[in-house]
Amino acid sequence: MKLNDQAQNLGIRVGTIQVIAFVLLAILGVRLYYLQVVKGEYYSDKAENQRIRMIPIPAPRGAIFDRNGKLLVDSRPTYNVTLSNEPIKKIDVTDRLEDYSRGLNVDRQYLIERINLIKKQPGFETMVLKENASIQDISWVEAHALEYSELRVELQPQRFYPLGKTLAHVLGYVGEISPKQLEKPEVIEKGFRPGDIIGKGGLEQQYDEHLRGKPGYRKVIVDSRGRVQSEIETVEPQAGQDLVSTIDLDLQLTAEEQLENSTTKRGTIMAIDPNNGEVLAMASAPSFDPNAFVTRIATPEGRREIANYYTNEERPLLNRAIQGRYHPGSTWKIPESIGALQQGAITVAHSNVACGGGITIGNKFTRCMGSHGSPPLSYAITKSCDGYYYRLALKMKIEGLIEMIETFDFDKRSGIDLPNEKISQTPKSWMPSVVKREGKWSDIRTVYASIGQDTVVVTPISMLRAVAPVGVAGRMFVPHLLKEFKAIGAVGEEGDPNYVPAKPSFGFDRPEPKIIEMTPEQNKIMLDGMWGVVNGGGTGAGIKINGFDIAGKTGTAQNSSLNSGGAQDHSWFVSFAPAYKPEIAVIGLIENSGFGGRHAAPAVKAVYETYLAKHHPNLLNGQQIAKK
Repeated sequence: MKLNDQAQNLGIRVGTIQVIAFVLLAILGVRLYYLQVVKGEYYSDKAENQRIRMIPIPAPRGAIFDRNGKLLVDSRPTYNVTLSNEPIKKIDVTDRLEDYSRGLNVDRQYLIERINLIKKQPGFETMVLKENASIQDISWVEAHALEYSELRVELQPQRFYPLGKTLAHVLGYVGEISPKQLEKPEVIEKGFRPGDIIGKGGLEQQYDEHLRGKPGYRKVIVDSRGRVQSEIETVEPQAGQDLVSTIDLDLQLTAEEQLENSTTKRGTIMAIDPNNGEVLAMASAPSFDPNAFVTRIATPEGRREIANYYTNEERPLLNRAIQGRYHPGSTWKIPESIGALQQGAITVAHSNVACGGGITIGNKFTRCMGSHGSPPLSYAITKSCDGYYYRLALKMKIEGLIEMIETFDFDKRSGIDLPNEKISQTPKSWMPSVVKREGKWSDIRTVYASIGQDTVVVTPISMLRAVAPVGVAGRMFVPHLLKEFKAIGAVGEEGDPNYVPAKPSFGFDRPEPKIIEMTPEQNKIMLDGMWGVVNGGGTGAGIKINGFDIAGKTGTAQNSSLNSGGAQDHSWFVSFAPAYKPEIAVIGLIENSGFGGRHAAPAVKAVYETYLAKHHPNLLNGQQIAKK
């Protein structure tokens, strides 16, 4: 009986086991079908990707030249030490920070920043730990190849600024794209990734898209530790386009030398061609070495150097030509005079206005530097008569000054092809806050504004752009630094998935000049007054060049309230030459140096002398350029 019961139970047990086995096999079969058929292609690709990697090949950036073909910026091949993402997933790389830092002479905090950044990158990405690796760095990496397989030495292009601090503000520098920049939608659309190198200032930033080029890649096979075993395919990068700038390096070097030899070593000198707006020189002092942001950023010494640039009270990173805002002093009288003629406050036939040695507003007397009687406009310009302009501005009223400000675009950027240009601040921008605070706009503020003080601070580029049209029949051009981008050929064959089309040559998209309306008679009276500043016994007589008549205007701008003393005055000189048919316009500003005729004007003269030596050497022998 018991034997029969056990036999029946055994059958049930065997049947149960068979059912369970069938269910398990069915589940396994379904799973296998899903993995091998439904998701087969996905897992096949994933397995392939675990041994095939794409290593980016950075594209060399386009070079930058001056207008005569002299090299200003280049990319040169250099060895970089890189860190691969995949191997460090399996280790605690923070344990190796001290070894990396000592072996490569790299700042520890910099290493931490780099490693945190690379951990955010997907796949087989690499991050540069140190650029411009030395023989010692390369030897150290090779000696520790088995121990630190995540480190690799690669030959890559590196930006190089052979002129150092010269032209630094114009050229800018390059650096890695920041995490904040990567969050911007327009940056995401362009496909930027952590570690990508972009322009960070100057022409490098303004024309980054054209200078940057298109990277290539190497398709390689790697082992389980991410080490490259063999190469399958290489797609060459397309280099960026070369940029030919409008800069004349000889003029630039003279301008920089004059700033270096100035009393305070702070200021700016800029030269343009008034006939088309091309910038021939743009010097700003103090300056900085852009190589610090490229070749020395990883070292402790380099990071201290860069930190000093940001904390230095003299602000070496500031491009004073387009970002500095200063009281313009008497240089402001040139656009003011044109505004007065345009508005009918004075006429060519009746331009005399009393000087009076100054003016009394309420119980406050504001003096002139001389007593000039009742001079005509040209004499007032030549002798820089403050009393004349006090009364002229009161005739124009504040509304007239604002109209002049709008005519000369002091309420706008100049449009120069450089990033971060500042807008001048004038009575137009200050009036709402002044009226709100004081209840009205007072006559004394108009008087101060008439000589470029109080509520008037302008950028040097805006002042040069406003004055240069006097010499070229009122044509006010947009200043620019791009002369031409050179064409480059295509990469690959058309129809190939890696094909990169050719890029054509192009220049600055220069709009038509704004016309400052002046009659020939009004233009002549302005030219005569500015000619007299240098050649007629005026405030800039000390820089006269025989045969190359300079038309200019000095400016001595106080840095505190009038008649109260304070910091040393800023020294200005704005000009063009030859006076009646100009080829070049130059402005100089030396901070806190004193009288414009004694400091800024001689610095500007040196630029003219360099220009003469290049373009009119015969004039150095006393020959003349005739008036138009």
